[in-house]
Amino acid sequence: MLTRGVVTVMSDLLVIAFGALIVIGTFATIRESDPFRKLISLGILVGGVIPFIVDRGYLDVATAVALIAPLSTIFTLMVCRRGKT
Repeated sequence: MLTRGVVTVMSDLLVIAFGALIVIGTFATIRESDPFRKLISLGILVGGVIPFIVDRGYLDVATAVALIAPLSTIFTLMVCRRGKT
């Protein structure tokens, strides 16, 4: 009986933590003007969204998001280079 209560509390804490990641990532993305810092903020946002996708059972979508988000970040960083070489 006690284990069920602990699991429920931990589940609620995880939901709050992932929700906080989404909110922090959203506000940081809006606030940042530097493209590199904006990409880091978007990474934080995606890190908070993926557990909610998995929780709904869409593992194929979560896998696609987990693969596409870093790849798009790499391509965007290549486009937004600071120095010309």
